[in-house]
Amino acid sequence: MQNDTIAAVATANGIGSIAIIRLSGEAALSIAQKLSKKDTFKNRYATLSTIYDSNDTLIDEAIVIYFQGPHSFTAEDVVEIQCHGGYIVAQSILKATLEAGARLANAGEFSKRAFFNGRIDLSEAEAIAQLIKAKSEDAAKILASQMKGSLKTFIEEVRDEIIHILAYSEVTIDYAEEDLPSDLVEQIQEKLSHLYNLLQRTLIASESRAGLMQGFRVAIVGKPNVGKSSLLNALLNYNRAIVSDIAGTTRDTIEEQVKIGTHLIRIVDTAGIREADDEIERIGIERSLEAIEQSDIVIALFDGSREADEEDEKILELLKTHAAEKAKILIKNKVDLQEKFTLKNVQFDLELNSKEDVSSLVNKLQEIMDKTNLSDEIMLISERQISAVKATMQNIQEAFEPLESQELEIFSFHLNEAVKEIVNITRPFENDEMLDKMFGSFCLGK
Repeated sequence: MQNDTIAAVATANGIGSIAIIRLSGEAALSIAQKLSKKDTFKNRYATLSTIYDSNDTLIDEAIVIYFQGPHSFTAEDVVEIQCHGGYIVAQSILKATLEAGARLANAGEFSKRAFFNGRIDLSEAEAIAQLIKAKSEDAAKILASQMKGSLKTFIEEVRDEIIHILAYSEVTIDYAEEDLPSDLVEQIQEKLSHLYNLLQRTLIASESRAGLMQGFRVAIVGKPNVGKSSLLNALLNYNRAIVSDIAGTTRDTIEEQVKIGTHLIRIVDTAGIREADDEIERIGIERSLEAIEQSDIVIALFDGSREADEEDEKILELLKTHAAEKAKILIKNKVDLQEKFTLKNVQFDLELNSKEDVSSLVNKLQEIMDKTNLSDEIMLISERQISAVKATMQNIQEAFEPLESQELEIFSFHLNEAVKEIVNITRPFENDEMLDKMFGSFCLGK
C-alpha cells in the first residue's frame, strides 16, 4: 500500500565500509527520530546519530540523512541510515525500523513508488535497473543519459509527431467538402514514412548494440585441436580449459567472463566441430552451433600447421549459415610451426600463436566492441521497449493502405493504436500486472 512506510537494506550483502538502510513513507522521519532519540533532522543534512533498538539497546553510530518529500527519489519523505558495513549491524537496524512501524519493502518498491508519484517514468526506471547491471562503461553512459530523460524526450517527440499526422487526417474527415491542399495525402505519406524510418533506425541500432547492455558474447569455434582452449586460457590469463592433443577433449561449451577495454565480455570455448559418433561429443557439437547463433562476435580458429580439410571447409560454411550477420574474426593459429594450411578464398584477419602473445586479438575485439557504440541513435534497453516500437511500426505500416485509398477512419484507428503502443514505453498505467513483474525484477532496496 502506498500509505505504508517501507524499509530495506539498499546495499549488497557482505562486509564493507558502510551499509545503507532506506525508509520511504509518511512515518520515515518519525521512525528515524525514534531510533536515534533525536527530535529533529535538518532536510538534506548528514547528522551523526546513535541508533537504538526497541529495547533502547545501542546498535551503532551512524549517519542519518532526511530527504523531505516531494524532493526525494520516491517523492515521499525518505530517510537513509548509513551504518558500519556488515550483515549483522544492517539487519539489526532494519529490524528496529520494522519494530518502529515500517514494513519490509518488496523488490523494486522504492522505484515503483517513484514511478507512481510521477518522479520518474518507466523508461527512466528501467535505466536505473539496467545501470546496476551495466557490462561496459559505454552502457553506463547511455543509461545515465536515459535516467535524465533522453528516451522519454524521444518518445514524446514520436508521440507528438503521430498526433500531428493524425490531426491532418481528422481535418480531412471533418472538412471533406472544403478546399484542402491537393497534395495533403502526399504530405501525410511523407511524414509517416519519415517517422517509420526513424523508428526503424532506432530499432536496428538498439538490436546491434545489445551487447553493450548484456555483455558481449564471444564464441571461439573451429575443428578439434586447432588451439581453441589454449586461446581461451591465454585470454583469461590462466588455465581454465584442459589442453590436450586428443580430439574431443572439450566436449561441452565452457564460458568465462573477462574485461577487455571498457567492456565485460563472456567468452565461450566450444567443442570441436566435426562428425562425431560419440553421443556426448555430438551433443557438445550441437551446443557449439547454438553458441555461434547466440554470440555477438565469432572467433574462427584454423591450424596453420596442418593442411586444410573438409572440416575446415565445414567451419567456413557454418559461419555463412549461422553467423552471416555477426562480427567475425578469422585466425590462423600456430604460426610458430611450419605452415601447411592452404584454402582458396580465405582471408585471415590475424595470424598468431595462441600459447604466446594474443594481444593482437585483444585489440581486434576491443576495436569491434568500441565501434558498436559510435551511433548517435537513441537506444532501446529492454525487450519490452523493443516490442512497443515494433508494434508502433506495424500500426504505422498498416496505416499506409487506408491512407492511399482515403479510408481515413481506418487510417486514424491505426495511428491511435500507434500512439498507445509508443507511450507504453514511458507510462503504461493500464497494465498493473506488467508493472508488478517489471519492478519485481529490481534489487531489494531499489
